[in-house]
Amino acid sequence: MHWEKLGIVYAPDERTPWAASHAMVPTPFLIDDDTIRVFVTLCDGDFVGRPAFVDVDARDPRKIIRIASKPLMDIGAPSAFDDNGVLTCSVSRLDDGRIFMYYVGFELGVKVRYKLFTGLAISCDGAETFQRVQQTPVLERSDNEMTFRGGPFVLREEGTFKLWYVAGSGWEVIDGKSMPVYVLKYAESSDGVHWPKDGRTVMELTGIDEHGFGRPWVRKTANGKYRLFYSIRRRSLRAYRLGYAESDDGIHWLRKDDEMGLDVSPGSFDSDAIMYSAVIEAHGQTYCFYNGNDFGRDGFAVARLTGGPLST
Repeated sequence: MHWEKLGIVYAPDERTPWAASHAMVPTPFLIDDDTIRVFVTLCDGDFVGRPAFVDVDARDPRKIIRIASKPLMDIGAPSAFDDNGVLTCSVSRLDDGRIFMYYVGFELGVKVRYKLFTGLAISCDGAETFQRVQQTPVLERSDNEMTFRGGPFVLREEGTFKLWYVAGSGWEVIDGKSMPVYVLKYAESSDGVHWPKDGRTVMELTGIDEHGFGRPWVRKTANGKYRLFYSIRRRSLRAYRLGYAESDDGIHWLRKDDEMGLDVSPGSFDSDAIMYSAVIEAHGQTYCFYNGNDFGRDGFAVARLTGGPLST
């Protein structure tokens, strides 16, 4: 794959207190033929994130049409799993018109730095507002996934909700800082709300340099092949790079990271890190939304795939 970087689409505005810094984990969703709604988490001065959206032109996603005037939902109540941040990761439209938004809740820890679990909110008004399904996670901790069950991506196929997510229980000290360790897992649900307590591991860490994966993003092509876009956290770089894999069943993956074709650019906003790739097709073009240095400190960007769409 070869991508043409089109630059930053949206940058945080310090004049808006709840959206003063960062624009993390861009999550594109086709609202209609003309509009891609990019769900994104914006942070206040304390680095507490709340979900919002940036609508862009589906024919030229560099053009902003509308920016949310307020968060789609607030952080959770004190002691809730999402009381220190809400991070949108995956959005799906159901046949009845409801829109499911899967998000990661941040909860600060005492003996560990933080915990990450997955929540669900639903919109019945075309993704203008969202309400939590419950105050607790839909992916709650389990014996094998005690600290992290996050980064969710959901794909609906023939009545089944298919979920890829990152999970783990461990931490490792890297350059004097405690860092999480997690792998990629898979689970299924009949209603998108109730999930098994443990997932199936579908991608293990490779070698001594990798210690985690970032939010997966899965596309299924016309010929039935699954394409996985994800982020790889490396010890040597102390930062993310982008990865790519293919599968015939969504479970057994062949890593082809060298084929991703989208990497850091010296001297730019993504000079040190590139992460959270999210791929969408519109009007015969394939776009990849992503973050750069410091988890989207300067905003989110978009790149265009050259040589035709990715759907085949």
